Amino acid sequence: MDQSPIETVRARYGAGAGPDTALVATNPVLETLLNHRSIRNFTDEKLAPGTLETLVAAAQSAPTSSNLQAWSVVAVEDPARRDRLADLCGRQGFIRQAPLFLCWIADNSRLIRLGEAHQKKMEGLDYLESFMVALVDAALAAQNALVAAESLGLGTVYVGQLRQSPEKVAAELNLPPNAFACFGMAVGHPAVQGAVKPRLPQSLVLHREQYGATGEEPAIAGYDQALGAFSVEQGMAAQDWTQRMMSRVGTAAGLSGRHRMRDALTALGFPLK
Repeated sequence: MDQSPIETVRARYGAGAGPDTALVATNPVLETLLNHRSIRNFTDEKLAPGTLETLVAAAQSAPTSSNLQAWSVVAVEDPARRDRLADLCGRQGFIRQAPLFLCWIADNSRLIRLGEAHQKKMEGLDYLESFMVALVDAALAAQNALVAAESLGLGTVYVGQLRQSPEKVAAELNLPPNAFACFGMAVGHPAVQGAVKPRLPQSLVLHREQYGATGEEPAIAGYDQALGAFSVEQGMAAQDWTQRMMSRVGTAAGLSGRHRMRDALTALGFPLK
């Protein structure tokens, strides 16, 4: 039986959680968003012709600050290059499996070339704000592409470890100065659909009028229990959210080399004033 709209919303948070209210009506866009799950196991089926171009068109339909469109994407389909990128991303096998690996680029280089063509130094690009704009633009574009891919029945997963070796990735992709590979995205046909992973309760992320942290500890404790149970159901160790966060950001070691990001960005040509 199909789920009601409120059941679909509540399913995003796990059993016994989720908001008490939601829209009565739903639509395919909402259902695609609410049913997102990361896919790390792909079949060897190729993508239909035109898939890449359609995903990029969806990406270019995302909002962009001041119409700067300060992003690019490098589509990697060559198996040998995907192998090398997988090695640079902690040897994650699904990068080799998926027929398409998208590398999303915060790209101020195009605007610099535009200035050079008009004998104009683009001084505004020297500032941290301009890098942040490019990073946000790339993220917005990528999320549009992800939703488009999932609406077509494809599976996707973001790959933050593309930032583990920024200079090596830039060399592999032949990126010009002032272009930075923010993250990757594997795209393909899912071999296994997987389950919807519970998210933090809305009480922890939704603040009305002003930020408040009242009731945070018991809400996190409840989420720890839900995520631990989910992990066991998926055949993984019963690690809860608190344990994962302590491991991930409790020490610099959890950053997997990404603690040197400022130095890497400087080496890639971003002044970051």
